[in-house]
Amino acid sequence: MRGPRPNLVLIVVDDLGARDLSCYGSTFHETPRIDALAAEGMRFEQAYAASPVCSPSRASLMTGKYPAQVGITQYLGGASVGRLADVPYFAGLPENEYTLARALRAEGYRTWHVGKWHLGSRQHWPERHGFDVNVGGCDLGSPHTYWSPYGIPTPADGPEGEYLTDRLTDEAIALLRTPDERPFFLNLWHYAVHIPLEAPADVVARFERRAEELGLDPEPLEPGEEMPAWHLAGERVMRRRYQSHPVYAAMLANLDANVGRLLDALEEVGQAENTLVVLTSDNGGLATAEGSPTSNAPLAEGKGWLHEGGVRVPFLARWPEHLPAGTVSDLPLSSPDLYPTLLGAAGAQPRPQQHVDGVDLLPAWTGRHPPDRPLFWHYPHYSNQGSTPGAAVRDGRYKLVRFFEDGREALFDLDADEGERHDVAGRHPGIVERLGRLLDGWLEDVGAEIPRPNPYERFRD
Repeated sequence: MRGPRPNLVLIVVDDLGARDLSCYGSTFHETPRIDALAAEGMRFEQAYAASPVCSPSRASLMTGKYPAQVGITQYLGGASVGRLADVPYFAGLPENEYTLARALRAEGYRTWHVGKWHLGSRQHWPERHGFDVNVGGCDLGSPHTYWSPYGIPTPADGPEGEYLTDRLTDEAIALLRTPDERPFFLNLWHYAVHIPLEAPADVVARFERRAEELGLDPEPLEPGEEMPAWHLAGERVMRRRYQSHPVYAAMLANLDANVGRLLDALEEVGQAENTLVVLTSDNGGLATAEGSPTSNAPLAEGKGWLHEGGVRVPFLARWPEHLPAGTVSDLPLSSPDLYPTLLGAAGAQPRPQQHVDGVDLLPAWTGRHPPDRPLFWHYPHYSNQGSTPGAAVRDGRYKLVRFFEDGREALFDLDADEGERHDVAGRHPGIVERLGRLLDGWLEDVGAEIPRPNPYERFRD
């Protein structure tokens, strides 16, 4: 490894959609500081979360494995049935996983987790997985409120009215200012922009005015089909046609300002040049339920779905003098790749006995030998957002989605149709067969749980 080992900062924004940032095409949201981060580094147009919901992707980031390999395929605490019965999954990140934090601590890194965790109860919290410090990480998938008192076991509540995204950034900056010569790994997983939708009133008012000036309806929702999960019977999928939600935009603007504060702090402590910063999301934007606060258009659907809107995410990387600034990349990548890539930046590799699904992308990021491999997804559950259990594979320009309820397979040519509006399976039976075999082999290799038909009709009690 050339020069001193870099500091590593991984910022994960909860539920950040593929088109939520200005640098990814949003014309309603305002994210100048994150846009500047993109201009100073690399922006990836074909980046994916390993799952359309949070806990599986977070397990994947920590282990370098696909969620099915870890045994966490649903957000923790989630359970649902429909035409198919549910399948089991682990209730916490297993303690025998050699996490990224453990690997980096073995290399002499200070390891800090700040923010959401949602990978199990107390025996599975960050400090049980290689982190020296844990601020905010617990079993909760979202805060009860973004205003103090938060009701989160850690950190202690701040003064009444303190905003959680501000507080987590304060905590992260305090860690950056800790005097120590050792490199650090900051795992900053914000609760924002997950529901509940709450933001500072003055910022909300700004975006209310913006929506009015642009002539945008704040609630352009289109009712769709009935939710297929039994626990949502009677509710309908509600698709947002475009971005115009003032509170969501305000949450994102506040988050953007806090990312800027963190980057400024790196400058102030003299570590900006020697720090690899990565910013991404755990799944696609929430676009079909629970208020549907964003739109991922032209991508189809959103969080909870195996369509592009559910798994395509923003991905930015900045490392001065190592990664070319102002670069836009079409290299496909997925959550498991972060583990070997960040470890590679630290000058280390996974242990010989350790299984890792991801690949070290640093050589490809610097222009050498981009990996040619398929990407896989397995989500054998009904989501709260309207999707049914399924699996998918992308290889090159083609993506195959398999729906477990009826075994149907849809094929999409993402180069010509990134919105997945045209199923071309009937025109390319050979590609469907080839990708189907790829998916079958992978599902068998990872021991994927496949849901079985539900023997009952929905009970009326």
